[in-house]
Amino acid sequence: MRKRPQFPRLQGFGRLLACLVAAGWIATPPSAFAQFDYEQLPIAYSQTEAQDRIARLVEAVESGERQLRWDEQQGWLPALLEALDVSPESQTLVFSKTSLQIRHISPQNPRALYFSDDSYLGYVPGGDLIELSAVDPQLGPVFYTVEQRRRERPRILRDETQCLTCHSTGKTQGVPGYLVRSVFAGADGQPLYGLGTTTTDHRTPFKERFGGWFVTGQHGEMRHRGNGLAKNDPQQPLDWEAGANQLAVPAAVRADRYPRPGSDLVALMVLEHQSQMHNFITAAQYETRQAIAYQETMNRALERPIDQRSESTTRRIHSAAERLVRCLLFAEEYSLTSPIAGSSLFAGEFEQLGPKDSRGRSLRQFDLQTRLLKYPCSYLIYSPAFDRLPDEVRERVGQRLEQILTATTPERGFEHLTPELRVAIREILLETKPGLLADAATDRVVSKQGDAEK
Repeated sequence: MRKRPQFPRLQGFGRLLACLVAAGWIATPPSAFAQFDYEQLPIAYSQTEAQDRIARLVEAVESGERQLRWDEQQGWLPALLEALDVSPESQTLVFSKTSLQIRHISPQNPRALYFSDDSYLGYVPGGDLIELSAVDPQLGPVFYTVEQRRRERPRILRDETQCLTCHSTGKTQGVPGYLVRSVFAGADGQPLYGLGTTTTDHRTPFKERFGGWFVTGQHGEMRHRGNGLAKNDPQQPLDWEAGANQLAVPAAVRADRYPRPGSDLVALMVLEHQSQMHNFITAAQYETRQAIAYQETMNRALERPIDQRSESTTRRIHSAAERLVRCLLFAEEYSLTSPIAGSSLFAGEFEQLGPKDSRGRSLRQFDLQTRLLKYPCSYLIYSPAFDRLPDEVRERVGQRLEQILTATTPERGFEHLTPELRVAIREILLETKPGLLADAATDRVVSKQGDAEK
Protein backbone atom coordinates (compact mmCIF):
# COMPACT_ATOMS: atom_id res chain seq x y z
CA MET A 1 0.00 0.00 0.00
CA ARG A 2 1.39 3.30 -1.03
CA LYS A 3 2.15 5.55 1.91
CA ARG A 4 0.27 8.88 1.89
CA PRO A 5 2.70 11.77 1.50
CA GLN A 6 3.20 13.97 4.55
CA PHE A 7 2.97 17.75 4.39
CA PRO A 8 5.20 19.32 7.03
CA ARG A 9 3.46 22.69 6.76
CA LEU A 10 0.08 21.23 7.73
CA GLN A 11 0.94 21.41 11.42
CA GLY A 12 1.80 25.07 11.10
CA PHE A 13 -1.41 25.72 9.21
CA GLY A 14 -3.41 23.93 11.88
CA ARG A 15 -1.77 26.08 14.55
CA LEU A 16 -2.56 29.17 12.48
CA LEU A 17 -6.18 28.08 12.06
CA ALA A 18 -6.58 27.52 15.79
CA CYS A 19 -5.10 30.92 16.56
CA LEU A 20 -7.41 32.65 14.12
CA VAL A 21 -10.47 30.90 15.53
CA ALA A 22 -9.44 31.74 19.10
CA ALA A 23 -8.86 35.37 18.18
CA GLY A 24 -12.25 35.62 16.52
CA TRP A 25 -10.92 36.09 13.00
CA ILE A 26 -12.61 32.94 11.75
CA ALA A 27 -16.13 31.86 12.55
CA THR A 28 -16.68 28.53 14.27
CA PRO A 29 -16.88 26.21 12.41
CA PRO A 30 -14.03 27.77 10.42
CA SER A 31 -15.75 28.04 7.05
CA ALA A 32 -14.32 31.39 5.94
CA PHE A 33 -12.33 34.38 7.11
CA ALA A 34 -14.66 36.78 8.92
CA GLN A 35 -14.47 40.51 8.42
CA PHE A 36 -13.40 42.14 11.66
CA ASP A 37 -15.98 44.63 12.96
CA TYR A 38 -15.78 47.16 15.81
CA GLU A 39 -17.65 45.00 18.32
CA GLN A 40 -14.85 42.43 18.20
CA LEU A 41 -11.34 42.76 19.54
CA PRO A 42 -9.21 44.81 19.39
CA ILE A 43 -11.92 47.54 19.36
CA ALA A 44 -14.75 45.91 21.37
CA TYR A 45 -16.69 49.17 21.08
CA SER A 46 -19.67 48.49 23.37
CA GLN A 47 -17.66 46.57 25.95
CA THR A 48 -14.88 49.14 26.33
CA GLU A 49 -15.25 51.81 28.98
CA ALA A 50 -15.27 55.26 27.41
CA GLN A 51 -12.85 57.98 28.50
CA ASP A 52 -14.38 60.89 26.60
CA ARG A 53 -15.46 64.27 27.94
CA ILE A 54 -19.03 63.15 28.67
CA ALA A 55 -17.85 59.98 30.44
CA ARG A 56 -15.72 62.16 32.70
CA LEU A 57 -18.69 64.44 33.35
CA VAL A 58 -20.82 61.44 34.32
CA GLU A 59 -18.23 60.45 36.92
CA ALA A 60 -18.10 64.01 38.30
CA VAL A 61 -21.90 64.25 38.51
CA GLU A 62 -22.37 60.86 40.15
CA SER A 63 -19.63 61.52 42.70
CA GLY A 64 -21.13 64.90 43.60
CA GLU A 65 -18.03 66.72 42.39
CA ARG A 66 -20.08 68.56 39.74
CA GLN A 67 -23.55 69.98 40.22
CA LEU A 68 -25.79 70.67 37.21
CA ARG A 69 -28.70 73.08 37.52
CA TRP A 70 -32.10 72.43 35.97
CA ASP A 71 -33.52 75.25 33.82
CA GLU A 72 -37.29 75.68 33.83
CA GLN A 73 -37.45 76.48 30.12
CA GLN A 74 -34.68 74.41 28.52
CA GLY A 75 -34.16 71.66 31.08
CA TRP A 76 -30.62 70.35 31.32
CA LEU A 77 -29.42 72.08 28.14
CA PRO A 78 -27.80 75.26 29.59
CA ALA A 79 -25.99 73.30 32.31
CA LEU A 80 -24.71 70.70 29.85
CA LEU A 81 -23.49 73.35 27.39
CA GLU A 82 -21.49 74.95 30.19
CA ALA A 83 -20.19 71.69 31.65
CA LEU A 84 -19.03 70.43 28.24
CA ASP A 85 -17.61 73.82 27.22
CA VAL A 86 -19.83 74.05 24.13
CA SER A 87 -20.73 77.54 22.94
CA PRO A 88 -24.40 78.40 22.31
CA GLU A 89 -23.12 80.40 19.32
CA SER A 90 -22.58 77.09 17.51
CA GLN A 91 -26.35 76.64 17.27
CA THR A 92 -27.74 75.25 14.03
CA LEU A 93 -31.38 74.27 13.50
CA VAL A 94 -32.62 71.28 11.50
CA PHE A 95 -36.34 70.86 10.83
CA SER A 96 -36.33 67.61 8.85
CA LYS A 97 -37.49 64.50 10.68
CA THR A 98 -34.13 62.76 10.48
CA SER A 99 -33.14 61.97 14.05
CA LEU A 100 -34.15 60.11 17.18
CA GLN A 101 -36.93 62.50 18.28
CA ILE A 102 -38.78 62.79 14.97
CA ARG A 103 -42.23 63.10 16.56
CA HIS A 104 -41.21 66.36 18.23
CA ILE A 105 -39.41 67.87 15.21
CA SER A 106 -41.14 70.06 12.65
CA PRO A 107 -40.49 73.24 10.66
CA GLN A 108 -42.12 75.11 13.55
CA ASN A 109 -40.13 73.25 16.22
CA PRO A 110 -36.68 72.39 14.79
CA ARG A 111 -33.99 70.39 16.50
CA ALA A 112 -30.99 72.44 17.66
CA LEU A 113 -27.43 71.15 17.39
CA TYR A 114 -24.49 72.55 19.37
CA PHE A 115 -20.88 71.42 19.05
CA SER A 116 -17.27 71.93 20.04
CA ASP A 117 -14.21 70.14 18.68
CA ASP A 118 -15.11 66.94 20.54
CA SER A 119 -18.69 67.22 21.84
CA TYR A 120 -22.18 67.44 20.32
CA LEU A 121 -25.61 68.14 21.83
CA GLY A 122 -29.03 67.75 20.21
CA TYR A 123 -32.01 69.54 21.77
CA VAL A 124 -35.68 69.76 20.78
CA PRO A 125 -38.03 72.05 22.74
CA GLY A 126 -40.60 69.83 24.38
CA GLY A 127 -38.54 66.74 23.63
CA ASP A 128 -38.15 63.77 25.95
CA LEU A 129 -34.38 63.85 26.07
CA ILE A 130 -31.17 65.59 25.05
CA GLU A 131 -28.90 63.67 22.70
CA LEU A 132 -25.19 63.82 23.48
CA SER A 133 -22.03 62.57 21.85
CA ALA A 134 -18.33 62.99 22.51
CA VAL A 135 -15.24 61.72 20.73
CA ASP A 136 -13.27 59.17 22.71
CA PRO A 137 -9.57 59.06 21.69
CA GLN A 138 -9.69 55.26 21.30
CA LEU A 139 -13.33 54.51 20.43
CA GLY A 140 -14.23 57.53 18.35
CA PRO A 141 -17.76 58.94 18.78
CA VAL A 142 -19.68 57.62 21.79
CA PHE A 143 -23.39 58.42 22.13
CA TYR A 144 -25.45 59.28 25.21
CA THR A 145 -28.93 60.45 26.16
CA VAL A 146 -30.20 62.57 29.04
CA GLU A 147 -33.85 62.41 30.05
CA GLN A 148 -35.41 65.89 30.13
CA ARG A 149 -36.87 65.44 33.57
CA ARG A 150 -36.27 67.51 36.69
CA ARG A 151 -34.44 65.54 39.33
CA GLU A 152 -31.57 65.97 41.78
CA ARG A 153 -29.00 65.17 39.12
CA PRO A 154 -29.31 64.34 35.42
CA ARG A 155 -29.19 60.71 34.41
CA ILE A 156 -26.72 60.47 31.53
CA LEU A 157 -26.83 57.06 29.85
CA ARG A 158 -24.55 55.66 27.20
CA ASP A 159 -26.55 54.58 24.16
CA GLU A 160 -25.46 51.39 22.44
CA THR A 161 -28.31 50.63 20.03
CA GLN A 162 -30.60 53.39 18.74
CA CYS A 163 -28.01 56.00 17.78
CA LEU A 164 -25.75 53.56 15.95
CA THR A 165 -28.60 52.61 13.62
CA CYS A 166 -27.89 55.83 11.73
CA HIS A 167 -24.46 56.70 13.11
CA SER A 168 -22.65 53.57 11.96
CA THR A 169 -23.26 52.98 8.27
CA GLY A 170 -21.50 53.33 4.96
CA LYS A 171 -22.12 57.08 5.25
CA THR A 172 -19.88 57.11 8.35
CA GLN A 173 -17.29 54.75 6.77
CA GLY A 174 -18.66 51.79 8.70
CA VAL A 175 -17.51 53.11 12.09
CA PRO A 176 -19.41 54.98 14.81
CA GLY A 177 -19.50 58.47 13.41
CA TYR A 178 -21.31 61.64 12.43
CA LEU A 179 -23.07 62.89 9.36
CA VAL A 180 -24.79 66.02 8.13
CA ARG A 181 -27.61 65.22 5.71
CA SER A 182 -29.27 67.44 3.14
CA VAL A 183 -32.80 66.35 2.22
CA PHE A 184 -35.87 67.77 0.57
CA ALA A 185 -38.28 68.14 3.50
CA GLY A 186 -42.00 68.56 3.04
CA ALA A 187 -44.40 70.84 4.93
CA ASP A 188 -44.37 68.56 8.00
CA GLY A 189 -40.59 68.08 7.94
CA GLN A 190 -40.79 64.56 6.54
CA PRO A 191 -38.04 63.95 3.95
CA LEU A 192 -39.20 63.35 0.42
CA TYR A 193 -36.75 60.54 -0.19
CA GLY A 194 -37.78 60.11 -3.79
CA LEU A 195 -36.07 63.43 -4.55
CA GLY A 196 -32.77 62.15 -3.13
CA THR A 197 -30.59 62.86 -0.11
CA THR A 198 -26.97 63.98 0.24
CA THR A 199 -24.43 63.45 3.00
CA THR A 200 -22.53 66.73 2.94
CA ASP A 201 -19.03 67.89 3.77
CA HIS A 202 -16.60 70.51 2.47
CA ARG A 203 -16.55 68.84 -0.97
CA THR A 204 -20.30 69.10 -1.59
CA PRO A 205 -21.49 71.68 -4.15
CA PHE A 206 -23.16 74.55 -2.32
CA LYS A 207 -26.46 74.06 -4.14
CA GLU A 208 -26.78 70.55 -2.68
CA ARG A 209 -26.29 71.58 0.95
CA PHE A 210 -28.54 72.33 3.93
CA GLY A 211 -31.82 70.76 2.77
CA GLY A 212 -34.05 70.43 5.84
CA TRP A 213 -32.00 73.01 7.79
CA PHE A 214 -32.63 76.62 8.61
CA VAL A 215 -29.70 78.75 7.46
CA THR A 216 -29.09 82.29 8.69
CA GLY A 217 -26.32 84.28 7.06
CA GLN A 218 -25.25 85.69 3.74
CA HIS A 219 -23.93 83.82 0.71
CA GLY A 220 -24.36 86.21 -2.20
CA GLU A 221 -25.33 84.69 -5.52
CA MET A 222 -24.88 81.09 -4.41
CA ARG A 223 -28.01 79.08 -3.58
CA HIS A 224 -28.67 76.14 -1.27
CA ARG A 225 -31.54 73.84 -0.28
CA GLY A 226 -32.02 75.35 3.18
CA ASN A 227 -34.90 77.37 4.64
CA GLY A 228 -37.43 75.98 2.18
CA LEU A 229 -40.22 73.42 2.32
CA ALA A 230 -40.08 71.12 -0.67
CA LYS A 231 -42.75 69.96 -3.08
CA ASN A 232 -42.70 66.47 -4.52
CA ASP A 233 -41.77 67.83 -7.91
CA PRO A 234 -38.44 66.65 -9.36
CA GLN A 235 -38.42 69.57 -11.82
CA GLN A 236 -38.87 72.34 -9.25
CA PRO A 237 -38.82 70.98 -5.67
CA LEU A 238 -37.88 74.31 -4.04
CA ASP A 239 -38.17 78.05 -4.40
CA TRP A 240 -34.41 78.63 -4.42
CA GLU A 241 -34.69 82.40 -4.08
CA ALA A 242 -37.01 82.37 -1.08
CA GLY A 243 -34.45 80.54 1.05
CA ALA A 244 -31.45 82.65 0.08
CA ASN A 245 -29.54 85.11 2.30
CA GLN A 246 -31.91 84.92 5.26
CA LEU A 247 -30.74 86.66 8.43
CA ALA A 248 -33.43 85.19 10.70
CA VAL A 249 -35.46 82.00 10.99
CA PRO A 250 -39.15 82.13 9.98
CA ALA A 251 -41.53 83.87 12.37
CA ALA A 252 -43.37 80.57 12.90
CA VAL A 253 -40.34 79.27 14.83
CA ARG A 254 -40.41 80.14 18.54
CA ALA A 255 -36.83 81.44 18.62
CA ASP A 256 -37.19 82.32 22.31
CA ARG A 257 -37.24 78.58 23.13
CA TYR A 258 -33.59 78.27 22.07
CA PRO A 259 -30.40 79.76 23.55
CA ARG A 260 -29.81 81.73 20.32
CA PRO A 261 -32.22 82.99 17.64
CA GLY A 262 -30.53 81.76 14.45
CA SER A 263 -28.90 78.87 12.60
CA ASP A 264 -25.46 80.17 11.70
CA LEU A 265 -24.22 79.46 8.16
CA VAL A 266 -20.53 79.40 9.09
CA ALA A 267 -21.23 77.02 11.99
CA LEU A 268 -23.06 74.73 9.56
CA MET A 269 -20.10 74.69 7.18
CA VAL A 270 -17.70 73.90 10.02
CA LEU A 271 -20.03 71.15 11.20
CA GLU A 272 -20.04 69.61 7.72
CA HIS A 273 -16.25 69.39 7.63
CA GLN A 274 -15.78 68.39 11.25
CA SER A 275 -18.31 65.56 11.19
CA GLN A 276 -16.51 63.79 8.33
CA MET A 277 -13.06 64.61 9.68
CA HIS A 278 -13.93 62.77 12.88
CA ASN A 279 -15.04 59.79 10.79
CA PHE A 280 -11.72 59.67 8.92
CA ILE A 281 -9.77 59.81 12.20
CA THR A 282 -11.89 57.02 13.70
CA ALA A 283 -11.61 54.89 10.55
CA ALA A 284 -7.82 55.26 10.59
CA GLN A 285 -7.77 54.31 14.28
CA TYR A 286 -9.87 51.18 13.74
CA GLU A 287 -8.23 50.07 10.48
CA THR A 288 -4.72 50.32 11.92
CA ARG A 289 -5.52 48.53 15.16
CA GLN A 290 -7.36 45.78 13.29
CA ALA A 291 -4.53 45.36 10.77
CA ILE A 292 -1.90 45.14 13.50
CA ALA A 293 -3.97 42.72 15.60
CA TYR A 294 -4.46 40.43 12.61
CA GLN A 295 -0.76 40.65 11.76
CA GLU A 296 0.27 39.79 15.32
CA THR A 297 -2.07 36.78 15.34
CA MET A 298 -0.44 35.57 12.14
CA ASN A 299 3.04 36.18 13.53
CA ARG A 300 2.36 34.15 16.67
CA ALA A 301 0.88 31.29 14.69
CA LEU A 302 3.81 31.19 12.29
CA GLU A 303 6.39 31.84 15.01
CA ARG A 304 7.62 35.04 13.43
CA PRO A 305 8.78 38.19 15.26
CA ILE A 306 5.70 39.80 16.80
CA ASP A 307 6.43 43.21 15.28
CA GLN A 308 6.96 41.95 11.74
CA ARG A 309 4.76 43.72 9.19
CA SER A 310 3.66 42.23 5.91
CA GLU A 311 3.26 44.24 2.75
CA SER A 312 -0.53 43.89 2.95
CA THR A 313 -0.60 45.21 6.54
CA THR A 314 1.53 48.19 5.56
CA ARG A 315 -0.75 48.87 2.60
CA ARG A 316 -3.83 48.87 4.85
CA ILE A 317 -2.27 51.36 7.22
CA HIS A 318 -0.94 53.62 4.46
CA SER A 319 -4.30 53.58 2.71
CA ALA A 320 -6.10 54.68 5.88
CA ALA A 321 -3.49 57.41 6.37
CA GLU A 322 -3.91 58.65 2.81
CA ARG A 323 -7.67 59.00 3.17
CA LEU A 324 -7.13 60.89 6.41
CA VAL A 325 -4.57 63.23 4.83
CA ARG A 326 -6.91 64.07 1.97
CA CYS A 327 -9.60 65.17 4.40
CA LEU A 328 -7.07 67.01 6.59
CA LEU A 329 -5.90 69.09 3.62
CA PHE A 330 -9.39 69.70 2.21
CA ALA A 331 -8.78 67.84 -1.04
CA GLU A 332 -11.58 68.44 -3.55
CA GLU A 333 -13.05 71.27 -1.46
CA TYR A 334 -15.87 73.06 -3.27
CA SER A 335 -14.78 76.52 -4.39
CA LEU A 336 -17.12 79.25 -3.16
CA THR A 337 -18.21 81.76 -5.79
CA SER A 338 -19.55 84.38 -3.35
CA PRO A 339 -18.38 85.54 0.09
CA ILE A 340 -19.88 83.89 3.17
CA ALA A 341 -20.96 85.52 6.45
CA GLY A 342 -22.68 84.05 9.48
CA SER A 343 -25.36 85.55 11.72
CA SER A 344 -23.87 84.97 15.18
CA LEU A 345 -20.65 85.35 17.13
CA PHE A 346 -19.57 81.83 16.17
CA ALA A 347 -16.84 82.73 13.67
CA GLY A 348 -15.10 85.14 16.04
CA GLU A 349 -15.20 82.69 18.95
CA PHE A 350 -13.93 79.85 16.77
CA GLU A 351 -10.93 81.81 15.48
CA GLN A 352 -9.85 82.77 18.99
CA LEU A 353 -9.40 79.18 20.09
CA GLY A 354 -6.00 78.86 18.37
CA PRO A 355 -3.29 77.75 18.72
CA LYS A 356 -1.39 80.47 16.86
CA ASP A 357 2.17 80.61 15.62
CA SER A 358 4.63 83.43 16.31
CA ARG A 359 3.18 85.41 13.40
CA GLY A 360 -0.37 85.14 14.72
CA ARG A 361 -1.45 82.60 12.10
CA SER A 362 -3.83 79.79 12.98
CA LEU A 363 -5.48 76.82 11.29
CA ARG A 364 -8.75 78.21 12.69
CA GLN A 365 -8.65 81.39 10.64
CA PHE A 366 -11.50 81.65 8.15
CA ASP A 367 -11.28 82.61 4.51
CA LEU A 368 -15.00 82.56 3.58
CA GLN A 369 -14.28 84.10 0.19
CA THR A 370 -13.40 81.08 -1.94
CA ARG A 371 -13.07 78.36 0.73
CA LEU A 372 -13.82 77.66 4.38
CA LEU A 373 -10.40 78.14 6.04
CA LYS A 374 -7.60 80.54 5.21
CA TYR A 375 -5.05 77.75 5.62
CA PRO A 376 -6.75 74.53 4.44
CA CYS A 377 -5.54 72.06 7.03
CA SER A 378 -8.02 70.79 9.60
CA TYR A 379 -7.80 72.15 13.15
CA LEU A 380 -8.71 68.63 14.35
CA ILE A 381 -5.04 67.78 13.84
CA TYR A 382 -4.71 69.16 17.39
CA SER A 383 -7.42 66.89 18.81
CA PRO A 384 -6.76 64.14 21.37
CA ALA A 385 -8.30 61.68 18.88
CA PHE A 386 -5.59 62.52 16.34
CA ASP A 387 -2.83 62.42 18.98
CA ARG A 388 -3.97 58.97 20.14
CA LEU A 389 -3.87 57.41 16.70
CA PRO A 390 -1.59 54.35 16.63
CA ASP A 391 2.01 55.38 16.01
CA GLU A 392 2.22 53.66 12.64
CA VAL A 393 -0.65 55.58 11.06
CA ARG A 394 0.05 58.91 12.78
CA GLU A 395 3.69 58.83 11.66
CA ARG A 396 2.61 57.95 8.13
CA VAL A 397 0.27 60.96 8.15
CA GLY A 398 3.19 63.13 9.24
CA GLN A 399 5.36 61.75 6.46
CA ARG A 400 2.72 62.40 3.84
CA LEU A 401 2.09 65.92 5.09
CA GLU A 402 5.83 66.64 4.88
CA GLN A 403 6.00 65.24 1.36
CA ILE A 404 2.97 67.17 0.14
CA LEU A 405 3.89 70.47 1.79
CA THR A 406 7.51 70.43 0.61
CA ALA A 407 6.83 69.27 -2.95
CA THR A 408 8.24 71.58 -5.62
CA THR A 409 5.13 70.97 -7.72
CA PRO A 410 1.71 70.10 -6.25
CA GLU A 411 0.94 66.41 -5.90
CA ARG A 412 -2.04 65.15 -7.85
CA GLY A 413 -5.14 65.76 -5.79
CA PHE A 414 -3.54 68.62 -3.87
CA GLU A 415 -3.38 71.19 -6.65
CA HIS A 416 -5.54 73.53 -4.55
CA LEU A 417 -2.54 74.10 -2.28
CA THR A 418 -0.55 76.94 -3.83
CA PRO A 419 3.19 77.20 -3.03
CA GLU A 420 2.36 80.00 -0.58
CA LEU A 421 -0.27 77.90 1.18
CA ARG A 422 2.02 74.87 1.42
CA VAL A 423 4.77 76.99 3.01
CA ALA A 424 2.36 78.68 5.42
CA ILE A 425 0.66 75.45 6.55
CA ARG A 426 4.02 73.78 7.12
CA GLU A 427 5.35 76.73 9.12
CA ILE A 428 2.21 76.80 11.28
CA LEU A 429 2.42 73.06 11.95
CA LEU A 430 6.11 73.18 12.80
CA GLU A 431 5.40 75.72 15.53
CA THR A 432 2.01 74.58 16.79
CA LYS A 433 2.27 70.81 16.30
CA PRO A 434 5.94 70.15 17.12
CA GLY A 435 7.32 66.73 16.24
CA LEU A 436 4.80 65.66 13.63
CA LEU A 437 6.55 67.01 10.53
CA ALA A 438 10.03 66.95 12.06
CA ASP A 439 9.68 63.24 12.77
CA ALA A 440 8.42 62.68 9.26
CA ALA A 441 11.42 64.49 7.78
CA THR A 442 13.80 62.49 9.99
CA ASP A 443 12.14 59.21 9.02
CA ARG A 444 12.54 60.10 5.38
CA VAL A 445 16.26 60.79 5.80
CA VAL A 446 16.78 57.56 7.74
CA SER A 447 14.89 55.64 5.07
CA LYS A 448 17.08 57.07 2.33
CA GLN A 449 20.22 56.23 4.31
CA GLY A 450 18.99 52.68 4.77
CA ASP A 451 18.33 52.34 1.07
CA ALA A 452 21.83 53.63 0.29
CA GLU A 453 23.42 51.13 2.66
CA LYS A 454 21.60 48.30 0.90
